[in-house]
Amino acid sequence: METQPPLTKEDSVVTRAADRPEPPAPLPTPSTPRRTRLAALRSRNFRLLLLGQTVATTGMWAQRIAQDWLVLSLTGDATAVGITTALQLAPMLVFGLAGGWIADHYPKRRVLQATQAATATLAAILAVLTLTDHVAAWHIQLLAAGLGVIAAVDQPVRMAFVTDLVERDHLYSAISLNSSTFQLGALAGPAVSGALISAAGPGWAFALNAASYIVPLVAFACIDPRRFPHSRPATRAAPLASGGMRTLVRRPEIWWPIALAGAFSMFTSSLPVTLSAYAHTTGIGPSGYALLTFVVAVGALLGALIAAGRTRTTLSGLTWTGCALSGMYLVASAMPVPWSLACALVGVGMATTLLFTAVNATVQVAAGPALRGRVVAIYLLVFFGCGAVGGPLIGAIDQHLGPRMGLALAGVVPAVALLLLSVSRLVRRSRATPLPEPSRHAHTTHPAPAPRTPHTG
Repeated sequence: METQPPLTKEDSVVTRAADRPEPPAPLPTPSTPRRTRLAALRSRNFRLLLLGQTVATTGMWAQRIAQDWLVLSLTGDATAVGITTALQLAPMLVFGLAGGWIADHYPKRRVLQATQAATATLAAILAVLTLTDHVAAWHIQLLAAGLGVIAAVDQPVRMAFVTDLVERDHLYSAISLNSSTFQLGALAGPAVSGALISAAGPGWAFALNAASYIVPLVAFACIDPRRFPHSRPATRAAPLASGGMRTLVRRPEIWWPIALAGAFSMFTSSLPVTLSAYAHTTGIGPSGYALLTFVVAVGALLGALIAAGRTRTTLSGLTWTGCALSGMYLVASAMPVPWSLACALVGVGMATTLLFTAVNATVQVAAGPALRGRVVAIYLLVFFGCGAVGGPLIGAIDQHLGPRMGLALAGVVPAVALLLLSVSRLVRRSRATPLPEPSRHAHTTHPAPAPRTPHTG
């Protein structure tokens, strides 16, 4: 005799989306045995992805540093740098959800090959304009907007593709290692860019970025779909009308980390704007700017390595990491000289990576494979959208109040937002009624005759 009837259609969608039964208390990411912390590296396909992303990210950061410095050199206005940043992030607001839909419906490897080729083409155009002395600020901003459109498709697909290459037990390891390679590129890119700008000008940094995409294109071509650990049969057509997406968004494992990421992204995404303004006002020049960005990447790499050793995250852990990040920004704003600021920026980079790696893993594990692409797209929409708003805002603050005030506000405002989010979560928890109880009893053959309120199932 059956002890449990079949799940309904709606229940099955939610179960697939969560990829596990909903626990009595929020548990964003499952505990992973220590022996599997770096087990994602066993996958050849995943190693190829990491290789391609490390090289491409190095080139991307080289272009980002050169781009900010060139705009500042052409205009002498930090606000213009902030506007350029906003133009590169804003397309995620318009096309981000489309990118998530594409991630759930089309072969990710093919999509990523197309986005890498398009990005390389735009970088090559900027290199030619700069090297021939025909570049203007509006050229850079227009091409930055084009890069943002491509990234709106590339980022959700790339983040969801990581989870297709490894077993579910290795998911947190894969996400953390993927973040580590991003930070490794962010570590090497500014150093390379600073050397190129000082020796030959920013045009060669753009040329390097264009050439760097050869590696990921070859890596994606070598990835073997037959070695994927799992297929995704019915998930491509998972309808939003089923209510699965609405259920996921209501869960604290989804909405709370995304809201937290948005609050911090408004200021952390604009840190290069503040650092370029600081380098300009203190006279340390492009090499000093590259050095400050370099030490941020050093801290970020350390944070990524720490994150790769984690086996789980909790919402409380995210709260404390957010507090640490706010505190480090306040410490950085109080540093009197560049070398002391550089020391503080190591902590800023470390806390930033720990926070966003944990948010990324929490959101992806909670979403499950059926809706992961679209949930990731919502996360990226909030992340980049808030960053786009923060770009001009921080640029104006740096221009009129000074970069130290920009650093200080990057600590104070997210801290206030963190407090409000924490209070909101506590209030929602206190007002919550035990709605999951009937659904769990509905899966048993003999429902309890008189369920009690304290019963936890």
